[in-house]
Amino acid sequence: MTLRLVIANKAYSSWSQRPWVLMRHFEIPFEETVIAMDRPETRAQMLAFAPTGKCPALVDGDIVVWESLAIVEYLAESFPELRIWPREKPARALARALASEMHAGFTALRGHCPTQYRRPVRKIALTPQVEADVARIEAAWADARARHGAGGPFLFGAFCAGDAMFAPVVNRLHAYDIPVKPETRAYLDAMMAVPAWKAWEAGAKEEPWSIAHYDQI
Repeated sequence: MTLRLVIANKAYSSWSQRPWVLMRHFEIPFEETVIAMDRPETRAQMLAFAPTGKCPALVDGDIVVWESLAIVEYLAESFPELRIWPREKPARALARALASEMHAGFTALRGHCPTQYRRPVRKIALTPQVEADVARIEAAWADARARHGAGGPFLFGAFCAGDAMFAPVVNRLHAYDIPVKPETRAYLDAMMAVPAWKAWEAGAKEEPWSIAHYDQI
């Protein structure tokens, strides 16, 4: 049975992007259901797939998995032949820790710089809290690259779940033209060149829906 991934708008949904990019990159077949955000029917439509009334949700027959990190772990378990997590134990441990930190943290950056894939690149004023989040992200990325990134341009060399979890941050740092170190910019460029990333961005630009609050930031 083909997997079904239920997502919100590509233009705005950071949570949905993570498993979608991961599945596209690793060529895991799936059918896509998109539910538009911020509409009267949105919550009821999302509740049809997940008890949280939020996206994303992965449907595998009678099994439903919600929350982006839980979906990543389900995919890693379902497709052990794929390098969804790094093979080496130290790299895998760090990748999982960083993915969890991303899943639970960086609330200042999330709130101040929402994911927006149709936004022209331009700066906005940053708060000290956002700057602290960016500094921590840059330090985390640099540490992962220094320890485990010798095999390629991504956090752990080859593209993995750790990169997918940080994909929305890549958009934020780029779209809001946040000053970053040269090595951080190189990572952003590598991520934005991934075919799955480009496919998500192209899909976002084709969507008919708009949310004024996000579009005006």
